[in-house]
Amino acid sequence: MPTRSRAAPFAALGLLLGMACGPVQSTAFLLDAENMLAAAKTAQADRYAPYEWTAANLYHAKCKEEVGYSEYEQAVDYARKALDFATRARDGAQKAARKPSAPPAGGP
Repeated sequence: MPTRSRAAPFAALGLLLGMACGPVQSTAFLLDAENMLAAAKTAQADRYAPYEWTAANLYHAKCKEEVGYSEYEQAVDYARKALDFATRARDGAQKAARKPSAPPAGGP
């Protein structure tokens, strides 16, 4: 009997830690995505990489919605997609901004 009483607190602790994984993980990915969205905005991704910028913002919004419904597994998926598209948007905007602009049509 003493073994059962010693194991119960550890089992409860394991259960509590397992339940906390979803919110912690989704919050971490959400914060990463928000930081990358800020970097993409600074790089003017809305101008130079509009598809990736829009996708990143939509996935970010959907992630926050899923967190509100306590659907943490789906929230993590959307946060990862938001982070991926925000990274693409930032990188694409930086590349596009470095390219020399084409001469205007109908030039001399």
